Amino acid sequence: MKHYQILIIGGGTAGITIAAQLKRKDHSLQIAIIEPSAKHYYQPAWTLVGAGTFDFEDTERDEADYIPKGVDWIKDKATGIDPDTNEVKTASSGTFTYDYLIPVPGLVMVPEMIPGLKEAMDKGVVCSNYTDPKHTWEVLQNFKGGNAVFTQPTTPIKCGGAPQKIMYMAEDYFRKKGIRDKTNVLFATPGTVIFGVPSFAKTLNKIIHDRDIIFKPFYAPVRIDAEKQEIYFQYSKPGESNCTIMEGNPLGEELTGATEIKIHFDMLHLAPPQAAPKFIQESKVSIQEGPGKGWIDVDIHTMQHKRFPNIFSIGDVANLPTAKTGAAIRKQAPVLVENLMNLIKTGKVGQKTYEGYSSCPIVTGYGKMLLCEFKYDNIQDSDPLISKFVDTTKEQYSMWLLKKYGLPFMYWNLMLRGKA
Repeated sequence: MKHYQILIIGGGTAGITIAAQLKRKDHSLQIAIIEPSAKHYYQPAWTLVGAGTFDFEDTERDEADYIPKGVDWIKDKATGIDPDTNEVKTASSGTFTYDYLIPVPGLVMVPEMIPGLKEAMDKGVVCSNYTDPKHTWEVLQNFKGGNAVFTQPTTPIKCGGAPQKIMYMAEDYFRKKGIRDKTNVLFATPGTVIFGVPSFAKTLNKIIHDRDIIFKPFYAPVRIDAEKQEIYFQYSKPGESNCTIMEGNPLGEELTGATEIKIHFDMLHLAPPQAAPKFIQESKVSIQEGPGKGWIDVDIHTMQHKRFPNIFSIGDVANLPTAKTGAAIRKQAPVLVENLMNLIKTGKVGQKTYEGYSSCPIVTGYGKMLLCEFKYDNIQDSDPLISKFVDTTKEQYSMWLLKKYGLPFMYWNLMLRGKA
């Protein structure tokens, strides 16, 4: 059995950033990354790919180019973690032991949680930037009018704002194409509001109103009939045991049960349901019961595991009450690295804390963007430097340039190199 001082599961944004930062702090650390994929993707740009304003090829790089120097790459997938014996099993490379473990494998898509979705996914007029943004762009170009439906599941998802970003871009595209007057744009969400942070929600509510976008909160997608191009929603407003549909509704909504609604779609974009990988859910490292079940049980400020002190985690699989974004990882990684280094050197975890920072750059059209930055409890947390020059609660062209050029550059050249 091969042993490593630090074993990282996952060579995505979190895994590479952490490995690079650790190596910069102490070159002598023995680190390995378990990651099966030969390609690394800059997923935040997939919204722009789906809207035809970014090349998919530019979001893809070779994983090998980003594994930090001196870090072993185990090109395999993890299949099990036993925190009691400090062991990680892999599909074909055997078992590895560790002194410290950092499981950061990211989320997996589970479209089968919505009946009919798996069969419909990325075919015909059903698309998702999460899985095939190039297909989204084809669907937009072929769309001739009717109901354009945008929705998201009840599960946690990567970047909660992504399902509405493409909706704003599509709506703008339909205007440019001259078919907006023949189109109903619907954003249906199981959530209660358009955005959790009031200052940003105010701007987004105004955009929705001004651009005649239909917004339906408490709409949870429950099944899809791809043949008939119909989607069914469960109306989930607390305390409501039935729902009524207004007469003359433009979408042609139909009640199919006390709280079930059927809507015909001429195009459908959705975020598929998402979950932690099975090997995480089945390991003791995850929360076993109750809220947060299946997600890694970490302290929300120190990133250290609550029950296994030699395990740390951040990113999409960590049970943190904040958005699952690369921006969150950028603030989580230095906290994990400092606290782990302290533990290695002194036997005590470091004092660095994470306050829940995440950001969601919401593109609201071609050349327009809202930079939504917030921390735990949905408190606005805008960058003091950017805020000096720009009101980030309003749509800005400068923020669009940041999204399209600045952030990808920072990601590839600074963040993954452990410098940002």
